[in-house]
Amino acid sequence: MKTIKVLFLASEADPLVKVGGLGDVAGSLPPALRRLTGDKTGGVTLDVRTVIPFHAVVRKKAPEAEFLFDFAVPAVGGAVKAQAYRTQADGVPIYLIAGEPFGADAPVYSPDAAVGGEMYIFFSMAVLEMIKKLDWKPDILHANDWHTALAVYALKQRRATDPFFKGMRSVLGVHNLPFMGAGSEAAFDRYGLQPSRYPLLPWWAVKGPLPLGLQTADRIVAVSETYAQEIMTPEYGYGLERMLIARRKAVNGIVNGLDMEAWNPATDADIPLKFSAATLPQRRKNKLALQKEFSLQADPAIPLLILISRMDQQKGVDLALEALALITDRDWQAILLGTGNPELEEACRKLERDYPQRIRAAIRFDARLSRRMYAGGDILLMPSRYEPCGLAQMMAMRYGCVPLARATGGLQDTILDADSEAASGTGFLFKPATGAACAEALARALMAYGEVGRWRGIQLHGMAQDFSWEKSAVRYVRLYQELLG
Repeated sequence: MKTIKVLFLASEADPLVKVGGLGDVAGSLPPALRRLTGDKTGGVTLDVRTVIPFHAVVRKKAPEAEFLFDFAVPAVGGAVKAQAYRTQADGVPIYLIAGEPFGADAPVYSPDAAVGGEMYIFFSMAVLEMIKKLDWKPDILHANDWHTALAVYALKQRRATDPFFKGMRSVLGVHNLPFMGAGSEAAFDRYGLQPSRYPLLPWWAVKGPLPLGLQTADRIVAVSETYAQEIMTPEYGYGLERMLIARRKAVNGIVNGLDMEAWNPATDADIPLKFSAATLPQRRKNKLALQKEFSLQADPAIPLLILISRMDQQKGVDLALEALALITDRDWQAILLGTGNPELEEACRKLERDYPQRIRAAIRFDARLSRRMYAGGDILLMPSRYEPCGLAQMMAMRYGCVPLARATGGLQDTILDADSEAASGTGFLFKPATGAACAEALARALMAYGEVGRWRGIQLHGMAQDFSWEKSAVRYVRLYQELLG
C-alpha cells in the first residue's frame, strides 16, 4: 500500500495552541487524514505530521516535548540558531521549532508587523532546514496562510538547486486572503530571499509572504468552493486577482469540516438539556432557559434570534443591527454575543437600550454561552461581507438553529436557502451587503417560523448535514494524489 507523507505547516494547532479558525483546521485535518481507511483513499495511507512554532503557550501545554536536535537557519549577517522538538496530539506527530525570534513571552501573533514578520519568516525557513535533518522526508509541504507561505516560495527555488528537495510538492491553504504578511520586508531581506519578478504580481507584493506563496504553490486551496472563485475577482482578490486568474488551474476549493463529536447536542455537557433530531421537541427547554437567563419573556412561540460573532465590519454586524431596526413590527427577541470594534460594541448596546424588551447585548467572549445560544436560539444571524468558510453556520445547524446568512464564500456552499430549495432547505440567504437585504431575508425566516411543520423540516435538514472532517479529508487525499501523479 502506497504511503503519502505530508508535513502540515501552521502558526497554531489545537489543542496545543488556538487563537482563531486556523487552529481548528490544523488540529482537525491532520488526524482526520491519518484516520482514513484504504476504502476511502483508493488504497493509499496518509502519514501526516504537523509542524508549528514552539510558542510560550505550547511550552506550558507540552512540557514533555522531546528534544530532537539543534540546527541553524541561514541569514544575512550570520545564521540564526534553532531547535527542533517533537510531541504528539490526537495520534499526530507534531514537530515544534524554537529559536530566538520566538521569545519566552512572545504572543502567538505580534501586534508589531515587523516582529511578526521576523517570527514567521524565520519559522518558514527553519522548516526547510529541519526537514533535512529528520529521518522522515515529506512528499508534500502543506502550508497555511501568510505565516508559512514563504516555505512554499523557498521550496520552489531550492528544487532547482538542491537535489534533496527535487520532487517535493507544495500546497498552500488560503483561510483569509487580505492578511498577506505586510510589514515583513526587513525579515524577508534578512533571510536572503529574492523578490519575485513575476509580471502579474503588483509591485507592493514582490516581497509579500502570501502573494509569493500563491505565485509558486503547486496547488492553492481556498477553504470553500465559492471562496476559491471569489478570490479571482476584484471585489475579493485584493489586488492579486490577475495573478490568481493566471494560475486558475492550480486553484481549488475545499470546505473546512467540523468536529462532529465536539459539537453534538446529544452529548454536550454545556447545554441545559441534551437532545437529538429524534428528540427535537425537547429543544424548546433550552430556549426557555436561555430566555430566562437573559430576562426575556419566556415564550417558545417568540422567535429568538442570536448573533455570535467578532464585532467586525467583515462579519457584517452593522448589517444585522440595521436589519433588526427595520423589522421591529414583527415579534422577535435577539441576543448579541461578541467583542471587537468599540463602535460596533456600542451600537449593540444602543440597540438594547432602544428595545429593552426584546434585545440583549452580551459584549464579551463566552464559549460556553455560545453553546447554550446555539442550543436554544431559533435563528443565527451571520451577514458576513465575506466569509472564506465559516464554522458558526455549521455549529448552528448541528444544534437545530437555522442560519440566516449572506450568500458568500463558505456560507453559500454550506447553506441551502429554504425558499429556493423547499425540499431540502437548511437556512436563509441574501446577496446584497445591505441591512435592507438582510431584513428581507429575516422577514422570510420569521414567516417560515410561523409554519411549525415547515420550520421543523428546515431544522431537521440542517441537523442531517454531513460537515465531518472525514468528508473534507477525502477531497484532500484526491488533491495530493493528483499532485504526485
